[in-house]
Amino acid sequence: MAYAAITGWGKCLPPAVLTNADLATFLDTSDDWIRTRTGMRERRISHVPAIDMAAVASARALACAGLGAQELDLIVYGSCSSDEQVPNSASGVQVRLGAHNAGAMDINTACTSFLYGLSAAGAMVRSGVVRNALVIGVELISPYMDWDNRNVSVLFGDGAAAVVLQSSESELGVLGEHLGCFADARQTLRVRGMGCSYANQGVQYGDTLWDFDGQEIFRRAVKGMAQATEKALARCGIATDQIDLMVPHQANLRIIESVAKYAGVPMDKVFLTVERYGNMSAATVPVALVEALEAGRVKPGATILMPGFGGGLTVCSHVVRWGDRVTPIGHSAAELPPNERTALEMVNAIRAQRVNRSASERGLMAPRFAEAGLLQGLGTGSGA
Repeated sequence: MAYAAITGWGKCLPPAVLTNADLATFLDTSDDWIRTRTGMRERRISHVPAIDMAAVASARALACAGLGAQELDLIVYGSCSSDEQVPNSASGVQVRLGAHNAGAMDINTACTSFLYGLSAAGAMVRSGVVRNALVIGVELISPYMDWDNRNVSVLFGDGAAAVVLQSSESELGVLGEHLGCFADARQTLRVRGMGCSYANQGVQYGDTLWDFDGQEIFRRAVKGMAQATEKALARCGIATDQIDLMVPHQANLRIIESVAKYAGVPMDKVFLTVERYGNMSAATVPVALVEALEAGRVKPGATILMPGFGGGLTVCSHVVRWGDRVTPIGHSAAELPPNERTALEMVNAIRAQRVNRSASERGLMAPRFAEAGLLQGLGTGSGA
């Protein structure tokens, strides 16, 4: 039987750091308010397109695996913030890498996009459709963030990471997984202004309104990840006390702590990046995995638990068995171009271009969306 071992890993984080103090310069908030509610101190803001970050992370992952780009059979690009809808973003990474023999596809399940991509690519490797695959988790959220909405703008950041999967006869890679979705609650996390429903409706790019029901999202996220974890562990016959490390989606420290408690995983076995990077959506789990390896937290033969949830509301959990190697075979010289602007300067430039520049002006957006028929009834229940 074939398995899909993770043999390479790489990350790419833009250098510009947006701190809680930066956010407090234009929001009614403070470092203490944000930290006590989310566990976040800072996040990254990208000066380049998402494909650029993805390509750098991917080049580093390939070098880590000692695999040439032309040996790739498949590229899976997980994201909910693609640079373009057509052509897909995976093809952009293929061009950048020179991976001319690889198929290329995008997956969008919001924050779970990397993990769903891991399932899709892993299944193809195990079935023999492909032998070598690259799975990317990347987000460029800052351009379409509603920066004057405190409920969401303090949470998210930009970043990318990737892993290489290779066919193996050893029992490695994803041993058990469970995918699910609370579709009846999909309206609790929605970005209005993105997608074909808004085309030709007088809505400009970047003019977004975010629906974010924090309490309901919290409840569903904890329940969903806990249930998915229980099912994933049962599927591969592994007990909770056999988990060596949990690398969860980094949405919010309180959510992570609650999931760990319900799953029976002590916090000293949970790897955290939420304080430094915030919620990078599809990039959080792979970035955290790379940093866990860099920190020496992943040991040879380790059993790793990776639960996640995202808009939709998608949920999942993956049980991964690691191989013997926890250090890179090689290193890539790929780097992002230099950036001369601060994160706050870039965010303020985005804010200046938005129609709703302040909380008092946000009402200007509602008539525009209402006139287009996009405020009521878009996506509630089965008709969404």
